[in-house]
Amino acid sequence: MNSGLFLGLSPLLVVSLGGLLLMVAEAFSKRRVDETSDDRDAGPSSELSLGTAVTLLAGAVFAAAIWFVGPEKLEGANLVAPWIIVDRFTLFFSFVLCLGGALAALLAGGYLPEHRLDRGEFYPLVIFSTVGAMILAAAGDLLSLFLGLETMSLGVYAMVGFRRASLRSTEAAVKYFLLGSFAAALLLYGGALLYGATGHTDLAGIREVIANAQPGKGPNFALVITAAALIIVGLAFKVSAVPFHMWTPDAYEGAPTPTTTYMAVAVKCAAFATMLRVLIGGFGEGGLESWAAGWPPVVALLAVLTMTVANLIAGQQESVKRMLAYSSIAHAGYVLVGVVSTMRAGGDAQGSVMFYLLTYTVSTVGAFGALILMGSRGAEAVSYEDLAGVGKRHPAAGFAFSLFLLSLAGVPPTAGFFGKLYIVKASIGAGLYPLAVILLLNSVISAYYYLRVMVYMYMREPAPGAPIAKPMRSGYVATALVVSGVLVVVLGLWPTTSLQMAVEAALAAR
Repeated sequence: MNSGLFLGLSPLLVVSLGGLLLMVAEAFSKRRVDETSDDRDAGPSSELSLGTAVTLLAGAVFAAAIWFVGPEKLEGANLVAPWIIVDRFTLFFSFVLCLGGALAALLAGGYLPEHRLDRGEFYPLVIFSTVGAMILAAAGDLLSLFLGLETMSLGVYAMVGFRRASLRSTEAAVKYFLLGSFAAALLLYGGALLYGATGHTDLAGIREVIANAQPGKGPNFALVITAAALIIVGLAFKVSAVPFHMWTPDAYEGAPTPTTTYMAVAVKCAAFATMLRVLIGGFGEGGLESWAAGWPPVVALLAVLTMTVANLIAGQQESVKRMLAYSSIAHAGYVLVGVVSTMRAGGDAQGSVMFYLLTYTVSTVGAFGALILMGSRGAEAVSYEDLAGVGKRHPAAGFAFSLFLLSLAGVPPTAGFFGKLYIVKASIGAGLYPLAVILLLNSVISAYYYLRVMVYMYMREPAPGAPIAKPMRSGYVATALVVSGVLVVVLGLWPTTSLQMAVEAALAAR
């Protein structure tokens, strides 16, 4: 048995084993009959929430520990390559995914009992979806990529429809399942075409065949380009890029808010990790990386459409949760700018993307967590009007929401400011000045709907007879908000170390 291999895979193994133990604990736990619940057979949600958070944080700790030891020093860690690649890129995303999953689990520990959705199966779904996301980030082969994608997606489909008594939740789950399956089919078909053209399913082999191709010899480039187009479209669905975003607002709004949080951070981060692996690791050589005939102009167009359309629609929303859904789409557009910049700026641009995803994770978890905190059962915060005056009535909740909104808007000295700054810097370094300008203009537009929430919280009073949001009391939600808030401030005041680690991880994957 190879100890280096087991150590390299330990984040994945720890989370998987924890998920199995959690399933056993949930199966043998005592259930109580709750007449007020949507499902009368209620489960011990709070205890399972803590177990899930501890399991995922253990995975994050193992990923950080191996990072400092150095995965390149672990003999035998590459025995599972190219199916699972153990490098700093994988460890960075494993840490981010476990952190986002753990915080989402803590939010669920407060939300599910409060809203009478206290069923324990939610937490194994979170854990095994995170396992799939970690496999997705580590995949260096199209077969393991597809396996990770489906493992992640199946759990999320179930979590979206977790509110079984709600027609809106059921509609959201069906819509997400159908469009998610369509995206997976595109990826699978694109992978089949790539194998037919190159004879490889591993990304390194595909890249080598494309790079060494000579005129009249080598792969059929019509097949390769078609495959690349199908894979990019499939990944665009997963990151909810415009015009492949149709499922996102309905799925985010219909799902329980902890599920929405998980989708916005873990699913999106895993999809971007895969996009970086595929575009740079598989299509990073030859004409496919050129501006004239490769993927960069396609991704650039997606970035512009995603930023602009999402921000314009977000400003018209009256539902705060739906606004945050379109905000998540807009942030995908910002990240796509960084992805395009990798064609010229290399590791620095890829590192800026990874750092942005870290800051986006903690800011988004905090924003959705603050929205959860704002509403107890029967007095939820749904619209802007529901938040009127809440900042003055409940200063702590209002301050928390304001902090995360300012970070999402990119206001210094929060983490979100430096995330956007490094993306803009990377795009300028790559000579993509129009994209940098469009990103800055869209950031200004986005400030409108973020500040609008704060205006309602601090400068408006509820209309006579209007429902008033009443914050809930939950130690789990409060803990998630404190952790997220501390990280937003720390990453904002000391961003250099995290950025350097992200750049180091990016260089390891190239």
